[in-house]
Amino acid sequence: MTTQEPIYKTDALIAENIDAYLEAHQHKTMLRFITCGSVDDGKSTLIGRLLYDSKMIFEDQLAALEADSKRVGTQGQEIDFALLVDGLAAEREQGITIDVAYRFFATEKRKFIVADTPGHEQYTRNMVTGASTADLAVILIDARKGVLTQTRRHSYLVKLLGIRHIVLAVNKMDLVGYDQAAFDKIVADYRQFAQSIGIEEFTAIPISGFKGDNITASSENTPWYSGTALLPHLETVDVDATADQAKPFRMPVQWVNRPNLDFRGFAGLVASGTIQPGDAVRVLPSGKTSTIARIVGLEGDRDLAVAGESVTLTLADEIDCSRGQVIVAAQSPLEVADQFESTIVWMDEHEMVPGRAYWLKIGTQTVSATVHAPKYEVNVNTQEHLATKTLDLNAIGVANVTTDREIPFAPYDENRDLGGFILIDKMTNHTVAAGLIHYALRRAQNIHWQATDIGREHHAGMKHQKPAVLWLTGLSGSGKSTIANIVEKKLARMNRHTFLLDGDNVRHGLNKDLGFTEADRIENIRRVGEVAKLMTDAGLIVITAFISPFRSERDMVRGMMQPGEFIEVFVDTPLEVAEGRDVKGLYAKARSGQLKNFTGIDSPYEAPDSAEIRIDTTAMTPEEAADLIIARLIP
Repeated sequence: MTTQEPIYKTDALIAENIDAYLEAHQHKTMLRFITCGSVDDGKSTLIGRLLYDSKMIFEDQLAALEADSKRVGTQGQEIDFALLVDGLAAEREQGITIDVAYRFFATEKRKFIVADTPGHEQYTRNMVTGASTADLAVILIDARKGVLTQTRRHSYLVKLLGIRHIVLAVNKMDLVGYDQAAFDKIVADYRQFAQSIGIEEFTAIPISGFKGDNITASSENTPWYSGTALLPHLETVDVDATADQAKPFRMPVQWVNRPNLDFRGFAGLVASGTIQPGDAVRVLPSGKTSTIARIVGLEGDRDLAVAGESVTLTLADEIDCSRGQVIVAAQSPLEVADQFESTIVWMDEHEMVPGRAYWLKIGTQTVSATVHAPKYEVNVNTQEHLATKTLDLNAIGVANVTTDREIPFAPYDENRDLGGFILIDKMTNHTVAAGLIHYALRRAQNIHWQATDIGREHHAGMKHQKPAVLWLTGLSGSGKSTIANIVEKKLARMNRHTFLLDGDNVRHGLNKDLGFTEADRIENIRRVGEVAKLMTDAGLIVITAFISPFRSERDMVRGMMQPGEFIEVFVDTPLEVAEGRDVKGLYAKARSGQLKNFTGIDSPYEAPDSAEIRIDTTAMTPEEAADLIIARLIP
């Protein structure tokens, strides 16, 4: 028995040391940072070097790295540290970064999560993704090339996204002979640009990611540099993890937790502030108030929750609260509005279409939103405000955004979570833009809905009918107007109250200021949709005949109406048949180039995916089509 005691003591000591290490590791501060800059500035190599020097590479990984370096590396027979980060086959083949790569590593003093973001202009959207959660940015510059356009673009985005700590890493100093004059010139050029965009402070470090100079320790090759090396700087830079705790309490509701009949809690990540049981809170946008009954965490009830923690809150009162709403301190509520001025970073290959409806995701809420024509686009090199009608890939501009309902928000400068949003294309589900809210427009705060005593139900009851919108869509020459006219005549004989909105007719008055560009066509449909909505409020059956070529705009109008009131009628006519009719001679003009942006010729028509009614005009007459529509409307 006695011979076993030393072994038990050793095991206990090892366990105690492990527990002590894990406890110390758990309480290390975390720094999230990104590397950015122009292509081939050495971002991936720098991160690979940091992982290597901080001993975060296992022996099998090192062996694989050495083998890959000989096979596909760009450093001859030496280790290519970039391969530790560039995981995609296309990245390794081209020696570039395409996707955002996240890596975790730790030192004795701090834990790190680093995002390696691509330098190519076409992948700027990925840089925005990586920067959105960063505390610090390492902006790399190739010592041979100096400050480039993409350096300026990434620096502008870093400032825009609110990253306060910036390191200017002048890389590849070994390729310029560790020349101090080259370093000083680059720093001076960058400082001049940085001050023009509002960056007052940054730390400049001469490095060689490949050779390891000034990465983990000061290098003998730069005796003229007296500052700290990169890693010691990252270990000691002041990141105030408690800054958000001093702000008013905000928590977007992510999930309503209802495991049984006796528990109803609201789960989410505390975006700012602190909360305790008994604190008075307000649920936005409804404005209902209550107090916190319990705070439930992973290990049970808690007495306190602070910014950055995920918890479940229960309220003392049974009030309506669901995903997307925000629980805030009762005495410090958020603003609620539906119109904002915002900075837009466009990230899609297809240009922004003013007036088109997109999904807007902010916090945990998703709403429909429309982006208006930009006020201006920003030239990232000169900061000049340029007049523009749209935004192309990687363009940065300022525009007003309107949502289909009021949402709680905070300016981005005050709260990233409740002031930043993304825009999603409704058809493709692609994320097309990132946005930062500046402020609510005054008209959003000063215009309120005026309640009336006579509502839409009363109007419809007086007419003894159910309001509806018969939305006829199809190519020019498909027969929409002819069918719509017959439908209205038949309904009139049935003593139904109707109104016909025809595509050509509304352009003589309401929409006479609009042309036929994609943006103008979207605005044309938006206005008609608003008019149709007012008419259904009056109890009418509205019949429309519009090409309305884009699915997203037809869906936008559908969203304006009450459920079941929008009936999409696809007047399906092959292009060659419609062109053969060509009653107005428009196809002939389009073919000859006299008429631009003509649907079916040089502008697309997006056929409905699931229209309520499909009319095949090659198989039925207009009279038969009208009867089919009326049978669907009035069984």
